Amino acid sequence: MRVRTIKASEFKAKCLALMDEVQRTGEPVLVTKNGRPVAELRPYGGPPKRGIGVLKDKIRITGDIISPIDVEWEAMK
Repeated sequence: MRVRTIKASEFKAKCLALMDEVQRTGEPVLVTKNGRPVAELRPYGGPPKRGIGVLKDKIRITGDIISPIDVEWEAMK
């Protein structure tokens, strides 16, 4: 996917219209200043998911995971 690039001066003039376009199309816009990337405008995806509970109802434990096993481990050689 090719990201649309726009100069900072053009972004300043068209900011609100660009925000509507990004929301509508879902395609990000890269803002440059003197030819160098300085910012990226992308659609809001909501808050990031927290690590706690992310896999709830997706993993099933079968068997006993608490009792020791009969295999010796050699951690350091």
